[in-house]
Amino acid sequence: MKERKYFGTDGVRGLVGEHPINPEFAMKLGWAAGRVLSENGTKKVMIGKDTRISGYMLETALQAGLIAAGIDVVLLGPMPTPAIAYLAQTFRAEAGIVISASHNPYYDNGIKFFNCRGLKLDDKVELEIEAMLDEPMTCVESDKLGKASRLTSADGRYIEFCKSQFPQSLSLEGLKIVLDCANGATYHIAPSVMRELGANIITHACEPNGVNINHECGATHVDTLKRKVLEHNADVGIAYDGDGDRVMMVDHNGRVFDGDDLVYIIACQAAQDDNLGGGVVGTVMSNMGLENALKAKGIEFARSKVGDRYVMELLQQKGWTIGGESSGHVLNLDLISTGDGIISSLQVLAAMVAQNKTLQDLGTGFTKYPMKMINVRYTPGTDPTKAPAVLAAVADVEQTLGEKGRVLLRKSGTEPVVRVMVEAEQEKLVIDSAEKIATVVESMSKQTD
Repeated sequence: MKERKYFGTDGVRGLVGEHPINPEFAMKLGWAAGRVLSENGTKKVMIGKDTRISGYMLETALQAGLIAAGIDVVLLGPMPTPAIAYLAQTFRAEAGIVISASHNPYYDNGIKFFNCRGLKLDDKVELEIEAMLDEPMTCVESDKLGKASRLTSADGRYIEFCKSQFPQSLSLEGLKIVLDCANGATYHIAPSVMRELGANIITHACEPNGVNINHECGATHVDTLKRKVLEHNADVGIAYDGDGDRVMMVDHNGRVFDGDDLVYIIACQAAQDDNLGGGVVGTVMSNMGLENALKAKGIEFARSKVGDRYVMELLQQKGWTIGGESSGHVLNLDLISTGDGIISSLQVLAAMVAQNKTLQDLGTGFTKYPMKMINVRYTPGTDPTKAPAVLAAVADVEQTLGEKGRVLLRKSGTEPVVRVMVEAEQEKLVIDSAEKIATVVESMSKQTD
């Protein structure tokens, strides 16, 4: 496939004010996307954003470019990423555009697209947009310019959709929940959803000011959530990331449940309800304990490359619906077309209520294997993972581990680093094995300097 200039696995991202995350490029991107999308039916695009201060600037620039290309724009305001995918689908828009850098700090931002089915754009469409970016920008005739409007009911519509994904026969009545919204896009959605389903809510990081998104809060910083759960004697804590597509949970004892834990609970409940529809997809980084725990329950498990895009692709290939990453991206494709932190947390809460169990109880049967990750830098243009000495070291460790452990050796897609990962039942064996392989990788890297 042709190499991309701007689109990565999750849209266009960068530091605000630097190319390509600046007003000039955003306007050109809106125009280029509008030109490509204008060939289709409704000629309507929906734009939403998280709570970072730069969202206003990028939203305005994108809007101008799209209108110049003859596309009508519907502004949604601050909304979770999955909400924008959902609304683009329900309104039959050509696309939904999300202005967000997910769990990154406020000074980063990004622009990503969903198609009319609530899925990420096909590679072919992204390449067409990139090709259009190389063309000189023009403007349609005045009578063909797009119009802009604002959907004031966006939050209410999505709140009702989220509630509809919680079993009607159940209630959150009696549950005390600490909710950390990362000062991000779920701040005005998640508390309403949980309260209207009956929960007693204690909020944290629900006061965005444009620069505090993800700052020592949310799914990537759960220490405060753990403390608040214990302070308030809460039943459970829930943390979303800045754009609401990731979730982490904390039980009443302060133990963190990551994406692997949540996928396990959701899959087990689906299997119990005879609603699993196949197996579960994780990634090469998913804990081996998850694979073994699911197999013990007769649930098939498959691994994709790292990235929710690849989890999605494998789920679609197999016709399955449940998958995710340990980082907290969880997919429930029978409910929504993309990863959704609120929807995923509701599935876990439903399992707690349906079985009258604590989050701790639901995690029984899944024990994580100790894991050790070591990053080793290498010279760009070389590949120490293919060196005979490295392959021999890996083979030696794999023979020692047998079926009770595994080794993963992979090059980072964003920096010249080889990631050496080992996991097994015994922690000392894991550490010694990872260090053994990393030492050989490092020596091979030096030889190629």
